Amino acid sequence: MIEFIKAIILGIVEGITEWLPISSTGHMILVDEFLVLNTTDAFKDMFFVVIQLGAILAVVVMYWGRLIPFSFKDGFHWDMDKISMWLKILVASIPAGVIGILFDDVFTALFYNYVTVAIMLIIFGVLFIVIENNNKNQRPRVRSIEKINYKLAFVIGVFQLIAAVFPGTSRSGATIVGALMLGVSRTVAAEFTFFLAIPAMFGASALKMVKFFMDGQVMTGNEIGILLTGMVVAFIVSIIAIRFLMSYIKKNDFKVFGWYRIILGIIVLLYFAFTNFMA
Repeated sequence: MIEFIKAIILGIVEGITEWLPISSTGHMILVDEFLVLNTTDAFKDMFFVVIQLGAILAVVVMYWGRLIPFSFKDGFHWDMDKISMWLKILVASIPAGVIGILFDDVFTALFYNYVTVAIMLIIFGVLFIVIENNNKNQRPRVRSIEKINYKLAFVIGVFQLIAAVFPGTSRSGATIVGALMLGVSRTVAAEFTFFLAIPAMFGASALKMVKFFMDGQVMTGNEIGILLTGMVVAFIVSIIAIRFLMSYIKKNDFKVFGWYRIILGIIVLLYFAFTNFMA
């Protein structure tokens, strides 16, 4: 029962931090220090990635009407604007998709540690503040997803690659920072980030699951229950978090998230430095 309570808490953390640009990885590392799942290391490693499926399903459900590229109204027909949007999403997914598949294990071994997470939390926190200050009173050049061209989509995808390489960057944080730097409005940057997450998170989850089973791992019935619990909670909380974010940025900028990241990064550094010193 305790493990399911832990899964619920982790699902809440995932649902909030996956969409707010504050790094789900950074929060998961901290939470895991205090709520260690009593499972195998292989399952826990897989759980922290696959739980994202619950979060991404929230996007699919909430934006279904804008994502589905065909319609049955007045007979079946394809929506060319939505097909174009999906092609741009696929173009933006190329950098992280290709590099992630080829070097996922290498990046995990090199950079999945609290120092990298803390540093990237702070760096991108500073970037949020600097970019918002520079963009103050400036009208964004791109105010709809339709105005994002293929070149712009690819460059935003490069920022997503940074998040794939360096944990703590925050996938949503990196792509939003990149989009803001390129003149995209806050709401469009957030929505494009949500849509870009669909292939990225489905791909990452599928890759992690394949590796899990190819390594000869088997989930127990208890572990399946833990995983499903985390995913369902992440789905519900994600809907709330996405609605909050979209409402918030209509009247506010991203600087509060920048300051939060900086403070969290410092806390992560101090906490692990203290625990290592005491050890």
